Amino acid sequence: MKTYKTQMTCAQAIQYEVQDGVLTACRFLGGCPGNTQGVARLAVGRPVNEVIKLLKGIQCRGGTSCPDQLARALEAEVSASAGIAAT
Repeated sequence: MKTYKTQMTCAQAIQYEVQDGVLTACRFLGGCPGNTQGVARLAVGRPVNEVIKLLKGIQCRGGTSCPDQLARALEAEVSASAGIAAT
């Protein structure tokens, strides 16, 4: 499982796993338990690009949110995977 350190949210980090372009696991460390569990359950099983499209730009405070941070983590994952494939 990978860990993404969040910025400007109540959650301190997100642990996630991606296999074959699909989010297979997601857990927020900290944050509002009901909301973060709900976001994680709705996101798991979906293609990464779909999760990014659904969650990117959702605002809570400070110009971001826990869902937006998940989208950012997955964007970084996609970028890293593209970089690996390009070499």
